[in-house]
Amino acid sequence: LTWCCLPPLAGWSFSMGSAYQFHSWRVFVVVCALPCVCAVVALTFMPESPRFYLEVGKHDEAWMILKQIHDTNMRARGQPEKVFTVNRIKIPKQLDELVEMESESGNPVSKFFFRIKAEIHGIYLNLMKCFNYPMRENMIRLAIVWFTLSFGYYGLSVWFPDVIKHLQADEYASKVKIYSNERTEDFTFNFTLENQIHKNALFINDKFINMKLKSVTFIDSTFRNCYFDDVTSVGSFFRNCTFIDAFFFNTDIDESKLIDGTEVVNSTFNHNKIGCQMTFDDDYSAYWVYFINFLGTLAVLPGNIVSALLMDKIGRLSMLGGSMVLSGISCFFLWFGTSESMMIFMLCLYNGLSISAWNSLDVVTTESFPTVRRGTGFGFCNALCKLAAVLGNLIFGSLVGITKAIPILMASSVLVGGGLVGLRLPDTRANVLM
Repeated sequence: LTWCCLPPLAGWSFSMGSAYQFHSWRVFVVVCALPCVCAVVALTFMPESPRFYLEVGKHDEAWMILKQIHDTNMRARGQPEKVFTVNRIKIPKQLDELVEMESESGNPVSKFFFRIKAEIHGIYLNLMKCFNYPMRENMIRLAIVWFTLSFGYYGLSVWFPDVIKHLQADEYASKVKIYSNERTEDFTFNFTLENQIHKNALFINDKFINMKLKSVTFIDSTFRNCYFDDVTSVGSFFRNCTFIDAFFFNTDIDESKLIDGTEVVNSTFNHNKIGCQMTFDDDYSAYWVYFINFLGTLAVLPGNIVSALLMDKIGRLSMLGGSMVLSGISCFFLWFGTSESMMIFMLCLYNGLSISAWNSLDVVTTESFPTVRRGTGFGFCNALCKLAAVLGNLIFGSLVGITKAIPILMASSVLVGGGLVGLRLPDTRANVLM
């Protein structure tokens, strides 16, 4: 048997010509990988962190990077004449020195295990310091904001396209045409049949030539002495039907389409079509999910511009809390979305509002920690973000097609609650990074 629909993770394919198979998911993966490759190449041209140079004992290199940063900032401020000076540099104790102190013999195995132990212990101590006074309350609030924003954002990103797809499917199913107890004899079908149900039909000496069956179901029907030539059946099935003295040539009708007790008596199958026969014309929803995501991503662009221009003017917290609250309110209006166009508009509005919250949250998180704890604190919040994203995908995905009330109320309450917590964070606009 030749299956047309591949598993969900494998994507879908269609044939071009008689043999060439185009698998869109492979091209999609390659396109998605290109930005990552570009990022790796670009990283090779970026300077290393001055702190890292200090930790490995390269003090001159660290000084040069700091001077480069200083000169760039001064030129941007219109003060290129200012000279870079350093009053004091606190050099962290190098891990290699600690390893040598632990093992004077320099045994490679003991040095390796001590290095791993010291790294893990250092990360643990740094994380615990993030929850110590006076940072404990801010850390808890940041964790709540990261979790709620990620849970609502990624949960709805899964829920939106599937809900729109269900709306399309319901609209398509509402237009189905049902034919009962029809009898057709000595007729040639050479045109497309779409979105139809034929019950208790009888076809005698009919010819199905160079045609397509799109979402057509035959139930309890009989085909007697019929001829099928160059027939493509997309989303079509024969349920409990009977084929007597039928001849199939160059069709994709196989056992996967003949279901629910369909009987084939004295019939011949020659030169069956191989591969998937689905095309964009046959299944418009094949790329609909990608198109919706494209529109949602495109809507992020105005939000990025607005947040970049207004963040310093209206403040990080106002933008963070306001964006999350407005995103939650926009989610609530999804309750009244009854058409795919309205749902797509709400998706774009939601993405445009929430991106400002993401941008301001990144800035607030960075400015809330001193340098020695910034990487650990930001990494912990990011890990919490990924955990919330997984939970959001699982919970919201399980509710697709069941109810709209629970996902909408859940996303709205979580985003509004997180936005109110974000307003309680300290204003970091005037902070000097330490």
